[in-house]
Amino acid sequence: MTVAALGRLHAGRRRRHATALAGLVLALLAVAAVGLATGGYAIPVTDVIATLAGGGEGRQHFVVMEIRLPRLVLGALAGAALGMAGGIFQTLLGNPLASPDVIGVTAGASVAAVTALLVLGLTGAAIPLTAFAGGVLVAALVYVLAWRGGVAGERFVLVGVAVAFLANAVLGFLLTRSDVREAHTALVWLVGSVSGAGWDDIGVLAAALVALTPAAFVASRSLAPIQLGDDAAEALGVRTQPARLRLLGVGVALTAAGTAAAGPVAFVAFLSGPIARRLTGTAGAALAASALVGALVVTLADLVALRLLPGGMQVPVGVVTGAAGAPYLLWLLATEGRRRSPA
Repeated sequence: MTVAALGRLHAGRRRRHATALAGLVLALLAVAAVGLATGGYAIPVTDVIATLAGGGEGRQHFVVMEIRLPRLVLGALAGAALGMAGGIFQTLLGNPLASPDVIGVTAGASVAAVTALLVLGLTGAAIPLTAFAGGVLVAALVYVLAWRGGVAGERFVLVGVAVAFLANAVLGFLLTRSDVREAHTALVWLVGSVSGAGWDDIGVLAAALVALTPAAFVASRSLAPIQLGDDAAEALGVRTQPARLRLLGVGVALTAAGTAAAGPVAFVAFLSGPIARRLTGTAGAALAASALVGALVVTLADLVALRLLPGGMQVPVGVVTGAAGAPYLLWLLATEGRRRSPA
């Protein structure tokens, strides 16, 4: 292939990537407009824009700024964090099942949060902080158990799945031994929900993303060499195991931050990476696209959960993402089995 042909190929990929990002931004803005304008108290989009700009009459200002916008922003930020985490894990470990909600990271965060809520009686900011700590500790445990002179993707996934089952068993024990009302509160959080979002929660998550997003993009530079294999990566000057540890650390921190803010919203990290790679046509993590897909998945699922279910029924956002992600997981398992089966 000539240099000119390679240049055209790279230019075409960049255009596709930019087009995909622009389309995702427009889709996210459209979902945001519908979410802010519709509901039991409908508000024209022009009035929503005026309210966001500092105008709007009193009732409109309260509905938009205190009820709908915090929920929308928290969902978008949590989805972006989970989407980036999923893209990092799946690309680094070379396995579409290597999502933090499959390999136990979100389960660890959930155990810590429920323990703080039901056993220690903690409330408020202590819940997301303990959830963050739980996710980090479980990820460290999985890493140690999967280490055999290095961390291979398949072994990491298998150990993570086993740890996730153990964490879910602990969750079941805690819920069955707790008061019914406290268990109900914990169950709502465990499903994944952005209801009751407040600007304080949003501020904490936004601060975490401000710190973690640049770290994720810097660490992701080593993903392409690692995908070529350890020998090739080392020849290119990449120290593979420290690079893997940095990537895993950033991915775990993003997962823990998103889970601490909105609960373990099912399958967001699992779905975001593959959708982003399909849209951008890249084999890498596509972090920007993964973040936008994650934000779009959560905000769109929350819109469905609030506005589009039959009979006016409203459910936590995790119910909708779980219903959307489970068929994809089954399809993935079926196609993986066919691809690996002998001819």
